[in-house]
Amino acid sequence: MLSNPVYDPYQILTKVYSEGAHLKQAIADTYIEESFRARTVRICYGVLENDGYFDFCIRRYATKAPKLAVRTILKISLYMLIFMDKQKYMVTDCAVTLCKKLGKNGVSGFVNAFLRRFDKSEVDESIPKGAEGDAVRFSYPLYAYKYLKKEYGERAEKIASAKSGGVSVRFASGGFAEKYLQKPHVCSAFENNFIFENFVRDDGYDRGEYTFQSVGSIAICSVVEPCESLLDACAAPGGKSVLLAEKCKNVTSFELHGHRVELIESYVKRMGVQNVTARRMDSSVFAPEYAEKFDGVLCDAPCSGFGTVTENPDIKLFRKEQDFVSLQKAQKEILDNCSKYVKNGGNLYYSTCSLFERENDDIVEGFLKTHSDFEVERIDCPLAHEKKKYGLQFLPDTAYGAGFYVCKLKKK
Repeated sequence: MLSNPVYDPYQILTKVYSEGAHLKQAIADTYIEESFRARTVRICYGVLENDGYFDFCIRRYATKAPKLAVRTILKISLYMLIFMDKQKYMVTDCAVTLCKKLGKNGVSGFVNAFLRRFDKSEVDESIPKGAEGDAVRFSYPLYAYKYLKKEYGERAEKIASAKSGGVSVRFASGGFAEKYLQKPHVCSAFENNFIFENFVRDDGYDRGEYTFQSVGSIAICSVVEPCESLLDACAAPGGKSVLLAEKCKNVTSFELHGHRVELIESYVKRMGVQNVTARRMDSSVFAPEYAEKFDGVLCDAPCSGFGTVTENPDIKLFRKEQDFVSLQKAQKEILDNCSKYVKNGGNLYYSTCSLFERENDDIVEGFLKTHSDFEVERIDCPLAHEKKKYGLQFLPDTAYGAGFYVCKLKKK
């Protein structure tokens, strides 16, 4: 019996839409027919990447807003029609069959009529002009697209439409990459880091021969100076701590939540690293025992995450404009507090996975106004970037889909 390709994606996306689950966790928590896993995962990511556009499609053809379950079935169906080139009769039959299986016989007629009537060219012609239309086409929250437009002008379209460059894999030193390089890949700007079209995890991962780490995360580590003692202040899941342990004698990793401390410890153990110590600590609250203890402190602060939407499309769904107020407060508090842990002559690094000045240069500027004992040090990086007033901005259209920011501050 053939599998209904709509069913597994429906189970996963229902957890995202109705329960607010993150997509990666929803996939991990849902039983999926293993032989169709790749198809299911592709559909789930594709639906969320195009969620805003699909909402517009549904508004264009539905006289009233359908309930969540029906909307979810329609979005999966639209993805299969538009991006997987499936036959309309097949997609319609699968959608109607699922409606009936879910006990929603009353809406199966509506779903059938909607999909038979749907015409992409007709929808596209009705998309408005300007920023509002761009936000629809790129499935980007309108407020966030306006931020992009204000800061990057015409480049906003390329940033908003950027796709993931592939799977970023960082190999441990020792030639472990060689046996994998027959797979389609590109070499990144960093040693032992390759971007693969597809990469299936095997036993080498458990042996610590490689790990999955964003090229932006690696770029941030690349600007950190080798030193005796380093604090990674917001460290989970541990990728930066592990990489920085290669050039820093001792790394201390702070993380607020206990289960995330365990993530760091697990990561460190898997990669066979001996010089990383994880601590459950709130990086926004001063701990006197760490005052002026570190040669370097990295604050990879909590942020809006818009630099990672190519890998985490649910961010576009859940992140609200009002969230920036609390995020900026946290960013300022963490940077201010962690500056107290830097030795005289030491370095303070501030980074985010945000595209927006309000979370990046603006935070640094505010910090400098109240901390005259710190000054900006210019940095460079082999990965494509823009030089901002204080730091470096990596953008997803030129950095394999990754968007990050980093700034280096020296304590006088």
